[in-house]
Amino acid sequence: MKILVTGGTGFIGSALINALKEHDITVLSRNPTKASQNLGSRINAVASLDQFENLDNFEAVINLAGEPIINKRWSPQQKKKICHSRWDLTEQLVKKIQAGNQPPHTFISGSAVGIYGDQQNTVIDESFTISDHVNHDDFAHHVCQQWEDIANEACSDQTRVCLLRTGIVLGKHGGALVKMLPPYQLGLGGPIGNGSQYTPWIHLQDMVDAIVFLLDNTSATGAFNLTAPEPVTNKVFSQSLAKALRRPHILFTPAFVLKLALGEASSLLLEGQRAIPQKLQALGFDFSYRDIDSALKNIVAA
Repeated sequence: MKILVTGGTGFIGSALINALKEHDITVLSRNPTKASQNLGSRINAVASLDQFENLDNFEAVINLAGEPIINKRWSPQQKKKICHSRWDLTEQLVKKIQAGNQPPHTFISGSAVGIYGDQQNTVIDESFTISDHVNHDDFAHHVCQQWEDIANEACSDQTRVCLLRTGIVLGKHGGALVKMLPPYQLGLGGPIGNGSQYTPWIHLQDMVDAIVFLLDNTSATGAFNLTAPEPVTNKVFSQSLAKALRRPHILFTPAFVLKLALGEASSLLLEGQRAIPQKLQALGFDFSYRDIDSALKNIVAA
């Protein structure tokens, strides 16, 4: 299958491309030479979509690109960067898909569980009515809702759209866990705030396998929660990570400290979603890592 991937050099994208090695992959990258060096010579790397009149030459498009949402404080400039790194590229892809006569049969595009806002203990599957229960001034919701709305414009009789409402992706060599590990390895780890907020998570292997599953399953369409079946509170997550590392678990990070450090962006860590992957499981997807203990044990051992 001929597949166009954006965000292919990132934490998730590079793992995905490795899993798609039997396919003909083109990666959109600001640095095609570096992308080819990192991903292998079999990858065709391009710097711009401008070289394509349409995307009829591709059977599928997987859109994972976007400025990291938690790396910096949400200044007005950073918020704009977070938004437009997602919205503008997705809009370009949609227009290229719409411009063709034989467009890709599948468009898989990123999103996040942040679209649900802070829902505390409420169990959330994909049937959750977002418009009735979410504060629309919530920045994470705003980013994801607009991102999904743009992506859905690619939907037609010829193209199905799958949206990846992703939780925290856990892996050894990237993502959120890399930033969490140092204090835990020093025995300084602990829950954030009171630790009662839910942490929707997914192992990198399951994340990749789920994307491939959606790519291959022609009946899959719409939004999917890419989260493990057993979300846990931040306190349980923290205890499990300390246990996997065989370190003490006696400290905690007060909410006010996090707010001072990250400002509004601290809401991503102090709020949460008890999201479950109802649609994935209904289609028959089998998770390799359903519970947090087995996931963290695997990652730490690696």
